[in-house]
Amino acid sequence: MDAKQVDGRIKRMLGGIRQAFRGKIARTDAAAGVQRTQIEGLDGETVQALEHAEQFGFTAHPPAGSDCIVLPLGGQTSHGIIVNTCNGAYRITNLQEGETAVYNADGAKIVLKKGRIIDIDCQVLNIKAPGGVNIDAPNVDCTAEVTAAGQINGNGGMAIKGGNGATFSGDVRQTGGDYTTDQDVVASGKSLTGHQHPGDSGGTTGAPI
Repeated sequence: MDAKQVDGRIKRMLGGIRQAFRGKIARTDAAAGVQRTQIEGLDGETVQALEHAEQFGFTAHPPAGSDCIVLPLGGQTSHGIIVNTCNGAYRITNLQEGETAVYNADGAKIVLKKGRIIDIDCQVLNIKAPGGVNIDAPNVDCTAEVTAAGQINGNGGMAIKGGNGATFSGDVRQTGGDYTTDQDVVASGKSLTGHQHPGDSGGTTGAPI
């Protein structure tokens, strides 16, 4: 058998083995522990229930129409696994070298940017941490309201400026220091700086000095 015949046999053998191919995702069953996906091959073929191989700790439900790469194990299409998916309609573009992003089809995203900056963009951010949340930062800024369902504690003082001032409902107890203001204090409609008392000989006293 000469080299040409050997080469021909190898080509015929390899011709019966399915190579990796591209397809488009038609639908995905994400209910089980391993996702199963139906795809449409580029030649119009439909392949059912392919396993979507994902990295541990990461999972995604790719929308229909997403591109995918299928690797047929043992060269058999029915034993193929999806090793990668992508969808240019939703991909975040113009990342700088070294930057990373996590995103979904609705536009929510987390971008790890240069300079050790992390941007989170979403409609609602829910954090569930029964053991607490610890923030080690010199300051925390908020553009609008901050609401706490429980007690607010502080060890470094409190400064309030602007807006409608401070409003309290319920008792206010202050110990261990003085209460100082350069304006008036009104209690039950009585001004601290402008109230009067009945005089000893009739009439009323003047305002406090």
